[in-house]
Amino acid sequence: MATRKGEMESERESIKAASEEISRQFGTLVDAEEIESIKQLQHLIMGRLQDSNAVLSHFNEYSERCYAEVSGDFTRNVRLLKSMKSDLDHIFTKLRSMKAKLIATYPDAFPDGSTTNMIDQRPDLETPLP
Repeated sequence: MATRKGEMESERESIKAASEEISRQFGTLVDAEEIESIKQLQHLIMGRLQDSNAVLSHFNEYSERCYAEVSGDFTRNVRLLKSMKSDLDHIFTKLRSMKAKLIATYPDAFPDGSTTNMIDQRPDLETPLP
């Protein structure tokens, strides 16, 4: 048991020595000036990112205030437009039925055949734009 413990200790010491040697060799691969230059660049980039983050935070707060100001108007206008669309749909339905009655009563009222296969050319306002 004692020899086994001694072997583990010896193995740990050799691993530690190898790690220290690799660390020392890595330290000689890169110049200290280069490392300091990299640290300065990282510090500069971090400062710029913090400034950008502050600007974006202020913009988000401003956008939130603006949205709060206009959301009521926007909602009211959407309701108004939906009501107008409903009214116009009703009007066009009535016009189509009046035209059908006119054609039935006076077949010569539209002699050019403009009523055959009449297609509603109005855009569908319910579908989103591409």
